[in-house]
Amino acid sequence: MLKKKAIVSACLLGERCRYDGKTKYHDSLIEFLKDYEVIPFCPEAPLFGTPRERINVVGNNIITDSGEDVTVRLKDEINTFINYHDSLSEEDIIILKSKSPSCGLGTTPILNENGDVVKKGDGIAAKIFKQYYNNNNIYDENNFNIEENRCQKK
Repeated sequence: MLKKKAIVSACLLGERCRYDGKTKYHDSLIEFLKDYEVIPFCPEAPLFGTPRERINVVGNNIITDSGEDVTVRLKDEINTFINYHDSLSEEDIIILKSKSPSCGLGTTPILNENGDVVKKGDGIAAKIFKQYYNNNNIYDENNFNIEENRCQKK
């Protein structure tokens, strides 16, 4: 029998791929994933390196702090990842990093042109994953129930 697969934000797995070169290692999540084939995911690090300039969701675009629109580059990177890992079943899961401009799942600050937060929404990868993997379980580390050792929908 094949192992279930889990696509997981690489920073949650301990990879130092965040903009500041740090990690958001989540040991309870690692324990939960022991029976999964884990596929690390970070669309930003391969494109921009680590450490790197921050990016933000401004309206429907992803903009660097210096003003460069990197939306198309990120979409291409995410779609390339999906095309390479397109065989997820209904038992497989995706666990993303909350508040991230790439991976946030309803928790990403959406800014206006003045840099003010106008609402919370999905990061660019979360949006694309929700469209492509519409039958799969997509979570972030905040709706992971440590006591019950399982993920749960909000």
